[in-house]
Amino acid sequence: MSEPESPPEDATIALERLYDNPAAKIDALQAIRPANEDVSGQETVFKALANEDRLRVLEALRESECCGCELQVVLDAPQSTVATHVRKLKQAGLVKSRKKGKWSYHRIADTAIFEVLDLVHAIQEDA
Repeated sequence: MSEPESPPEDATIALERLYDNPAAKIDALQAIRPANEDVSGQETVFKALANEDRLRVLEALRESECCGCELQVVLDAPQSTVATHVRKLKQAGLVKSRKKGKWSYHRIADTAIFEVLDLVHAIQEDA
């Protein structure tokens, strides 16, 4: 993680009003700041999830792996579109693929993603 910059002046003034030792609070806050690479990895996953078709692919893969042609049916989309979505899911570490002859089969890399999707579903039900 790179060395954090000093906080904005208005934040420093506010912290001086709130705390007896604002420098210690600034140090504590900077110590809990997530590493850039951690946040970047999370951003990649959330960007991959921020697309209806990619969510449909993940849900289709919930039960078992699918070949690209099966995902074409799920998305009602051409092979090139499916390939683009699968590539983004693979880059995010959500999907793995294997080749068998001329066919590509796709599966979930880690089923923990379904815990995230189920949590989102539960939040939507409560909203």
